[in-house]
Amino acid sequence: MKKIYLIIGLAALVGILAACSSSTAEPVSIDVHMTEYSYQPSSINVKVDQQVTLHLINDGQLAHEIMFGRDVSMVDNRPTGFQTDMFEAAGVEPTVTAADGSAMDHHTAGHPGVMVVLQNTGDQATITFTPNKEMVGEWEMGCFEQDGVHYQAGMKGTFTVSQ
Repeated sequence: MKKIYLIIGLAALVGILAACSSSTAEPVSIDVHMTEYSYQPSSINVKVDQQVTLHLINDGQLAHEIMFGRDVSMVDNRPTGFQTDMFEAAGVEPTVTAADGSAMDHHTAGHPGVMVVLQNTGDQATITFTPNKEMVGEWEMGCFEQDGVHYQAGMKGTFTVSQ
């Protein structure tokens, strides 16, 4: 009888440990369309340790950019970017490539953190990174082109990282 209880107890322990083990989420790839003046989708949800690839596509007629952060910074009553960059805050350096596979400069003078700019209609780029625990929570995506006019017109969204 003791052996049966021991076997049941061990089976229960194995089940509990299996349920508690951390498993890496499957990689995710998301197309992000930029237009006047929105991102589609406007809300993105990912998980810690999940490889994320964002395919950015400029479907608009104007230049568009994407930044990820918190606390909009203002200069002369115009939004200029984020005070806290998501990637810098978490110590994550994303890989940013143009449509042809070449590396893209995503650190721009005057804007701390990561910013990807697509100048023309049809331009595309890819951002690939793996969120870590420092990224957990809700962040904002924003475009601050034309002295913040795009952001004020509604070109923003949410980027949420969960455990």
